[in-house]
Amino acid sequence: MKIALMDSGMGLLAAAAAVRLLRPDADLILSSDPGSMPWGPRTPEDVTVRALAVAEAAAEHRPDALIVACNTASVRALPALRARLEPGVPVIGTVPAIKPAAADGGPVAIWATPATTGSPYQRGLIREFADGVHVTEVACPGLAEAVEHADQVAIDAAIAAAAARTPDDVRVVVLGCTHYELVADRIRAAVQQSGLPPLVLHGSAGAVAAQALRRIGEVPAPEAPAVGSLTVLLSGHEGALPAPALAYEEGRLLSAVTPAR
Repeated sequence: MKIALMDSGMGLLAAAAAVRLLRPDADLILSSDPGSMPWGPRTPEDVTVRALAVAEAAAEHRPDALIVACNTASVRALPALRARLEPGVPVIGTVPAIKPAAADGGPVAIWATPATTGSPYQRGLIREFADGVHVTEVACPGLAEAVEHADQVAIDAAIAAAAARTPDDVRVVVLGCTHYELVADRIRAAVQQSGLPPLVLHGSAGAVAAQALRRIGEVPAPEAPAVGSLTVLLSGHEGALPAPALAYEEGRLLSAVTPAR
């Protein structure tokens, strides 16, 4: 079994680690173009061109499925990616976990990039899945970029600024950018109010990993032998996980795997 994941940068680490935990025997292909990150401020046409290039680099390794581990690419390029690769390679997009978050009640905050916050796409998801629930959209300028470079000072500053814009009564936070899942514990610590019930965070990594297995007719087998290989593609060329990836638990988990040759 071979599963590919794509993103502009390291946002794919969370979903890749989730796949690794569900199926330690799966070969993984991580395809990114960190030099073009972030994709959020780019035009839809530019995002589509870049996403197709990253996806096609992964497709050359003949994966059984491709996870688009990027909210921006899923919003702006998913139809083009599916038109190019399906039905040969099932393409699984990433959608902010607004539906399960709203099911928990509220109030809910959605942390997302400035480009996504207030967008017609996100507002549509709120109308569809969170009708009647109090939702606050919280823009997080600079957070994805800080996570990408593992800049600890910038991460703390961006999280603190977003937490200050998050209402004190929020009980549920949706992580609307895949990069944010790599610092979920720090987000929880910044938003959690003393004396209140534990904050609930909703990311997408586990859901998209499980969906990828379903699309190819496989099931979770966390007890399977840890023989899965790892191939890292940076702008289409084989390489290694960037050094900042090792700052995160997910990156360290994946780095323990010998890259495919």
